[in-house]
Formats: sequence, structure tokens, C-alpha cells
Amino acid sequence: MSAANTGFMIFATVLVLFMTPGLAFFYGGLVSRRNVVNTMLSVFFITGIAILLWVIFGYELCFNGDLGGVIGTVHHVLLNGIDLTKLTATKIPTGLYLIFQMMFAIITPALFIGAIVGRLRFKFLLWFIILWSIFIYYPMVHLVWSPNGLLAKIGTLDFAGGTVVHINAGITALILSIFLGKRVNYGHKTEHYNLPWVLLGTAILWIGWYGFNAGSALAADEIAVQAALTTTVATASAMITWMTLDMHVEGKPTLVGVCTGALCGLVAITPAAGFVTPAGAFWIGILGTLVSYLFVNYLKPKLGVDDPLDAFGCHGVSGIVGSIATGLFATKSVNSAVTTNGLFYGGGWHLFGVQLLGTFATILFVAIGGSIIVLLLRRVVKMRVDAREERVGLDLGEHGEAVDDTVKLNPDFQRYEDEFKGQMAALRQKNRQP
Repeated sequence: MSAANTGFMIFATVLVLFMTPGLAFFYGGLVSRRNVVNTMLSVFFITGIAILLWVIFGYELCFNGDLGGVIGTVHHVLLNGIDLTKLTATKIPTGLYLIFQMMFAIITPALFIGAIVGRLRFKFLLWFIILWSIFIYYPMVHLVWSPNGLLAKIGTLDFAGGTVVHINAGITALILSIFLGKRVNYGHKTEHYNLPWVLLGTAILWIGWYGFNAGSALAADEIAVQAALTTTVATASAMITWMTLDMHVEGKPTLVGVCTGALCGLVAITPAAGFVTPAGAFWIGILGTLVSYLFVNYLKPKLGVDDPLDAFGCHGVSGIVGSIATGLFATKSVNSAVTTNGLFYGGGWHLFGVQLLGTFATILFVAIGGSIIVLLLRRVVKMRVDAREERVGLDLGEHGEAVDDTVKLNPDFQRYEDEFKGQMAALRQKNRQP
């Protein structure tokens, strides 16, 4: 066992886990006051359900055996019989690799929560996460990161999750947005609950992303250092690009814009992090943000898709750009795993074509699979809350909790007071106390 690699990977694993509460603060700060609890809970509860699914059969379906290059086989339920001490190629225990990959299974479904805030029933979300993990996420991991996977065999490059995580979550967000339909107050500007939370969440995500990207080297080596450097450069170029666009288009920079730009850069560089130079990362960050900015501000309003926190606009769009751009900027000089240089490094069109194929195969697979899950599941579990509960907010309607006492000032709660007598009485009693 390599002590250096093992220690590094334990640290990287903790950083990736840290991203999930960071995402909860990021999304929680962006939504309206009446949906903060629901949004943060919807992100955080996935930690528990994803861990259980992973140890019961998820790891096996991703990395054990092979069925047609699409999915693995289950022979060790609850990890019984797996030699967790067996060393991988980078001399870390198999158990550690298993835990590291588990963190990706947690954060990926949490990303598409931003598309469904304020209108999806929690029970539907619970069952959707379970089915989506089994029929969408685990096959995607096997397709791309298992040596037996179909996309892996054609040479698709995805260093840390451009296809597996971001395009996957982004397309799922788009599908859920379409099936859910628009919010009852769609078109009205929603006041963000807490902008400092947005900045806090962004900072946590950026820090955690070093575990996400650098950790995907699976060793404390020069590739991990390169991934950390390219992650930093792409995030910075993306952040400043979005801010510059806001200053030019809107006339002023915004905190939400700066944080959104940084997130787009983190997403865009993920598939290429260990394959490109800092110069490549600089351009990938700019390209990812430019395309996401155009989609969020110009194309999305025309399409009429209600993705409140732009889960698709950021993760889906920037993920697609990053995955395709890997075919332009990847180079053997950075990583010997690149067998054919990208288009801009003299490798011709081969890798670019492979990345296009892998990217659009992912889009197609997730779109069809996600649609089937929604169509079948909503036959047995109601998908959307009713209009009255949506106006009151899912915090009280779904959970009987409020983010703070000032919720009592919302006229919606007074209008539908009879339906929330218990909650309102508790708030009033608390306010009477000295």
C-alpha cells in the first residue's frame, strides 16, 4: 500500500463529501424563503440514500462484471465477499476507491435538485432518486469508467465526471423541469433568501472540487497537481467571464453572477482536468461560461423551461461544452492516458469525434431513461404538489418546518392559515415567549 496515495485519497474523499452540504447552502440561499428547508433537505438526504444503495449493490453494478458493456453484475450484496484490502493500480485499498466513488454517487443526483425546487413532492423525489441511481447513474459509471464499458472502449475521455456527473445530472434536471411544468408564479422575480449562503456554498464547492478533480488521479502524483491547477485556472477565467458579461449586458456585476460563473468553470473543466494544459483550461472556462450565459439569459426564456436554479443551464450546458472541448485540448504531454491528441494539438479529428459521440450518447441515454422513469413513477406516486401548497411553500406543506420566524409575515400563510394551524400556532407561541 502507498501511504502517500492512501492519505491523499482519504483527504480527497472527505473534500468530495464536503461538496454536498456546500451545494445545500448554495441552492438554499438562492430559493425563496418559503422553500429553503425543502431545498436543503432534498439535497442533504441524498447522502443517506446514496450510501445505502451503493453498499447494497451500487458498487457492484458499476465495477463488477459486465453485461453488454452497459452495466455490471451483483455477486456481493452489502459488499460481502469483496476483498476491500486488495490494492488498486495506484496502490490504494479497494475499499478506499469504493468510498471515493461513493461520494460521486451522492453529489450527482443532488445537482438536479436545483431544477425542481418549490413544486416536486418529496415522496416522488425519494423514489425517483432510487430508480434513477439504479437505471441511469450506475450504468453511466459502468459505460465510462469501467474498462468493460462501451464508451470507455471507444476511447471517451472523462477525467472526473463530465458525462457521468454533470451532463447526466443536467439532462435529468431538464427532463424533470419539462415534466413538472412551470411554477404558479413563473415569470415573477423571486427574491433570494440569503446571498451570503450562495457565496459560502460556492466557496465550499470550489474547495471540494479539488477532491473531485485532483482526487480522480487516484494518486498523489503530477496528474493530480495538473488537475488542481487546471481546475483553478478554468474557474477563475469562467468567473471573470460571467462578471464581465453582466457588466456589459446588465450594467453592473452581481454576486449571483460571479458565483454562477465560477460554478460553470468548475463544471466545464471536470472532464478535461487531468488531460489539458493551463492554457487549455483557460479557454475551456471561458467557452463553458459563454455558452451557459447565452443559454440561461437568452435561450431558456424562449424555450419556456422552468429550471429555477439553472441546473441544466450550468451543469448540463457547461458539462457538454467541457466534454466536447476535451477533444480539442487534450494532449499526451500532460497525461499518457491520452492516446490521441486533441484537434488543437495536432491529433486530427479522431478524439474530437469520439468526444462528440460519447457526449451525445450520454444525452440520449439519460433523456430517454429519465423520461421513462418519470412516466412510470408518476402513475403510482403523485409528482407535483397542488397549487395551494406551492403558494404556501413546501417548507410547511411537505415538512412542517420554517427556515426562520419571519415566515409568519408572508400573506400566503395567513390566507391558508386553517391548513397550517399547528405550525402557525407553534410560531405564535414562540413569539409570545420573552
